[in-house]
Amino acid sequence: MPKEERFKMAGNMQGSLLSQTMFEILKSQYPDYSDVYFEQSVAFNKYGNHARGFELLDQAVELDPEMHLGYRGYMKLRFLRDFNGALKDFNRLDSLTPNFVDAPWGEGIDFLRGECYFGKKDYPKAIEMFNRNIEHHKEDWADIHSFVYLGLCEYELGNYEKAISEFKRALKQSEYTPESYFGMAKVYQKLGEIEKANENISKAEKFIHYKRENEYNEYLSEIYLWELLDFKQQLK
Repeated sequence: MPKEERFKMAGNMQGSLLSQTMFEILKSQYPDYSDVYFEQSVAFNKYGNHARGFELLDQAVELDPEMHLGYRGYMKLRFLRDFNGALKDFNRLDSLTPNFVDAPWGEGIDFLRGECYFGKKDYPKAIEMFNRNIEHHKEDWADIHSFVYLGLCEYELGNYEKAISEFKRALKQSEYTPESYFGMAKVYQKLGEIEKANENISKAEKFIHYKRENEYNEYLSEIYLWELLDFKQQLK
């Protein structure tokens, strides 16, 4: 059976003993086959064995950096909260692909770099990255959370009116964005406009099931129902 077919079969059984055995055989037969190291790493990282997962992923990157740097940066950001390490990978990938806007694991590279800077609390740099992402993808097609993050950054910088404007840009894309309503509720609380704060926290609660979430990791800007209820109590 050709190696590509065996690779596909092992990938379809990801995480099983048979899958891991097939990957090990493929590595022994084709030690420069970077995709095998990458695919084998996925199950380990997905289920929390990051030491083994990154050992394999590092080998994949060494063999084919252009192909695998983006995923490693994504994993460092989303799973390890290694913001500096993620930025290093994203920036290196960017340097390898001039005149091309990369999308590691399906997300714009500038959006991901913006998340890294947000995690580092470097809000001006995060704003620069999120705006660059919007400029590339255009207002109607950019990830809606670009606007949410812009609102959060402006909030952290004390630019409350600008924060409201950014949250509203997200709501223009979708009125079912609880992160924006929660952000505006916090802004209006700061401004002493408690009625508007209550109005927005109620909408955040109403649309909480539309929130951004992932079963394997927690997002930097992720919100929870208990947070909304606690905030609601503070407004009384």
